[in-house]
Amino acid sequence: MIKVVTVIGARPQFVKAAVLSREFIASGKVKEVIVHTGQHFDQNMSDIFFQEMEIPTPNYQLSINSLGHGAMTGRMLEQIETILLNEKPDFVLVFGDTNSTLAAALAAKKLGIKIVHVEAGVRNFDENMPEEINRYLVDRMADINFCCTYLGVENLRKEGFFEPEQHSKIFNYGDVMFDATLFYRERSKTNKPAFIETDKFNNPYILCTIHRASNTDDSVILKEIVDGLNRINQQCRVILPVHPRTKSKLNSLNVRVDFLCIDPVGYFDMIRLIENCKGIVTDSGGLVREAYFFKKPSMYLLKKSPWPELVEEMVCVSVAPVKEKIIEGFGLMQDFQFKNNNYLFGRGDAGQKIVTEIISNYHEEFNNI
Repeated sequence: MIKVVTVIGARPQFVKAAVLSREFIASGKVKEVIVHTGQHFDQNMSDIFFQEMEIPTPNYQLSINSLGHGAMTGRMLEQIETILLNEKPDFVLVFGDTNSTLAAALAAKKLGIKIVHVEAGVRNFDENMPEEINRYLVDRMADINFCCTYLGVENLRKEGFFEPEQHSKIFNYGDVMFDATLFYRERSKTNKPAFIETDKFNNPYILCTIHRASNTDDSVILKEIVDGLNRINQQCRVILPVHPRTKSKLNSLNVRVDFLCIDPVGYFDMIRLIENCKGIVTDSGGLVREAYFFKKPSMYLLKKSPWPELVEEMVCVSVAPVKEKIIEGFGLMQDFQFKNNNYLFGRGDAGQKIVTEIISNYHEEFNNI
């Protein structure tokens, strides 16, 4: 039996892990050990996702959160290393670009354990973003890099990953978040929504999320975003599920909020909100992709988007978090048109292909011993 230690800690990673956990079980060839670092600790941003998506209960709960980047990554590295020494897995599986991802990859690399990185090759070329540094490092350490789109592969090609001396195997099988959308969309319709029962959710609205530290920790930028959303709210109601970090900052900021703020929601409720909205304004790289899956126009509140594929498709506009740019971007969103049968993020079978590749790699290496 192949043993895989999966390390997760943030909402988008729970969604991706659900897809692969299901495929691991279906294969009958993989034993998965799940480590939850606790990077997202709010109940509606963590536990409820495991419950709704039927992700196996984590074998380890580290509860490491509310720390600076160095302290958080360091503590995760120390504790994950101890787990890996105990579990002795064949692979460590990581997702995306969080501190949890970096810590797990570092721990595995130091111990000579193979690293599988899902969502590799993403770049926005802004090294002021901690996530961008994490992407560089984890891609370079990984033994198998699974990209979501053609551009992820091309980014790695430009960085020399296809040179003969490089060890990493690179594949583009699509985005497991698309797999999750297809699988859970129908199931969400039979799930009783927690709160979408009043008139305020039946009228047209724009769904918004703000969580990125660069947008919430700078009071000037956050005020610009709020002012921009207030203006959009005059044309179409804005609904914002408030991330704990954003809520804390908004409470300390002397600014009027005209739009509707609600508590964080579970995955099924978020699917309902996406499906019924007119468009999405967000600084989440995961949510702009989910907007694409549901054919909703979107605006990304970051000057340099890590998903320029969506900008090139003219279904997403990426703007600096400045009031006038946000208003301008909202105007552009009204004209976006979606193409039919454009499989930018694969065909919804990325999870199955990734698990098949992991199993194949294990047998290939075993036969070479």
